[in-house]
Amino acid sequence: MAKLTNDIWDKSKDGSKKEQRSFLRFAIIVTALFLLFICVKKDSLIRWIETGFTIRRQNSQIEWYQGEISKLDTQIEKLSTQRDSLETFAREKFHFSEPGDDVYLEEGQ
Repeated sequence: MAKLTNDIWDKSKDGSKKEQRSFLRFAIIVTALFLLFICVKKDSLIRWIETGFTIRRQNSQIEWYQGEISKLDTQIEKLSTQRDSLETFAREKFHFSEPGDDVYLEEGQ
């Protein structure tokens, strides 16, 4: 491989294939410059790929939050229309009680 690489750059070995080898040298240089430009430029290929991953992650978060919003909307609808569910929710969530109920306190609360 090293010999082949050295032969490409040695112009004295071009012989009858001068134009082909000259084009090959040109293609290698242009390709190297293009790859360097893509990787170093501000809007590089790497940044483009990272942005794609960020967008996918944010879309999945949006879907999760939309599911949570849907659950909360259902709960709000249920609590605003059914008195029994509202009382149950208040008792469980906020430890409310009615007069005459036995209240048990856990240690540490």
